[in-house]
Amino acid sequence: MSTQSSVKDHTSGRTKEPEQYNVIMLNDDFTTMEFVVEVLRDIFHKDPLTAETLMMQVHKGGRAVVGKYPYDIAATRVKKAISRAREQGFPFRMTIEEA
Repeated sequence: MSTQSSVKDHTSGRTKEPEQYNVIMLNDDFTTMEFVVEVLRDIFHKDPLTAETLMMQVHKGGRAVVGKYPYDIAATRVKKAISRAREQGFPFRMTIEEA
């Protein structure tokens, strides 16, 4: 008589992707365009042309989505950008919204 039991481990094999969040850059009348481009290039890893285009969208439209990330990455990048802005005396603002 066998006392061993057979247990089947059922896993789906698919990994659920993390929720995505949009990082929104907001316009203000004091933060320089050069600073915005620098943040887009250094922190959000945009190429020069994309950084210039996004900066103009923020300038003309008041806001622009500058990236889509899992929440932790979005929050970290926003924190870095705002910290850099405060160090340089800019009232720069960003927000995170569910994508």
